[in-house]
Amino acid sequence: MRAVRLTAPNEIEVAELPDTVPTADLVLLEPEILGLCGTDIKVVHGDIPVPLPRALGHEVVGRVISNPTSVGPEPGTRVLVDPSFSCGFCHQCVQLRPHLCTNGGLMGRDVDGVFADLVAAPVERLHKVPESISDREAGLVQVLGTCVHGLRSPKVSPGDTAVVLGLGVAGQLMVQLLSAAGATVIGVTRSEEKRKLAGSHGASAVVAPDDTAELIADMTSGVGPELVVEAVGTEATLIQAIEWAATGGDVVMFGTPTGGAQGLPYYQLYFKELTLWCPRAALPEDYRRAIELVAAGNLDVAEIVTSIHPLDQVEEAFRSAEQAASLKVLVDPTVGR
Repeated sequence: MRAVRLTAPNEIEVAELPDTVPTADLVLLEPEILGLCGTDIKVVHGDIPVPLPRALGHEVVGRVISNPTSVGPEPGTRVLVDPSFSCGFCHQCVQLRPHLCTNGGLMGRDVDGVFADLVAAPVERLHKVPESISDREAGLVQVLGTCVHGLRSPKVSPGDTAVVLGLGVAGQLMVQLLSAAGATVIGVTRSEEKRKLAGSHGASAVVAPDDTAELIADMTSGVGPELVVEAVGTEATLIQAIEWAATGGDVVMFGTPTGGAQGLPYYQLYFKELTLWCPRAALPEDYRRAIELVAAGNLDVAEIVTSIHPLDQVEEAFRSAEQAASLKVLVDPTVGR
């Protein structure tokens, strides 16, 4: 079988490996669509160190070809794989928070990933994907599940104002989720094309960063938004999110900033009595909800796909994903299989 492996930082190969062998406790599936994520890019660049060689990728929808267990999907069933694994017995797992398992990890980072012709996964990490969902849509379901999880804790009521700072893949999905919840959404990015897309997907206003503070003041009568979602992943944008949020508001740190030397506006965090949420991964019910939303046609995710590449051209897919104008980049492993 083919598998996409990282052999050294910035060195990717499509290797021919022995087929994954079914075991008594794992379901074997053939991937039908794969998604590239920012985590994958950080792994390739060495920003997230991994043992090498490492098979890449963690976003996959595929079809079951063998299920030796007595439960779960039959062969032929289309499924999403939850890429996070957990031990089942640590404190977080016992508290029904397996996505925070202290002994767990992520496919494509801590164990070999899903960019291959065959993937094996435990039955409890599979979620059925209806045939009515297209491959383009299916390629967004995993990241949509993390967005659903990201909005699980902050309470958004109809009529609230929410700012989404950063209109990449997650930001575009957040705009749609918040609009569906009845919020007045302001989308913020430097990209005119991404602002247009967010506007077509429910944002009440879209704006460049330098003009955001004035627009927020106008739209909220100087009060500020009840919620700000930081979906860029830098310290500077997190600082902006804190400064823009209304007193008593919520800030969701979805973009996962790393490093930084400026220091946060700690006094504003105290003075506004802000709640800072730092969501990680997703729970099974988040993936089920994401699948339901797409299947029901409540969200338009297909337009967020920028390009689809064959597995043998995965390096081109990574280059595409790193372009500033790019949104979701998918890989189709069925080509040439």
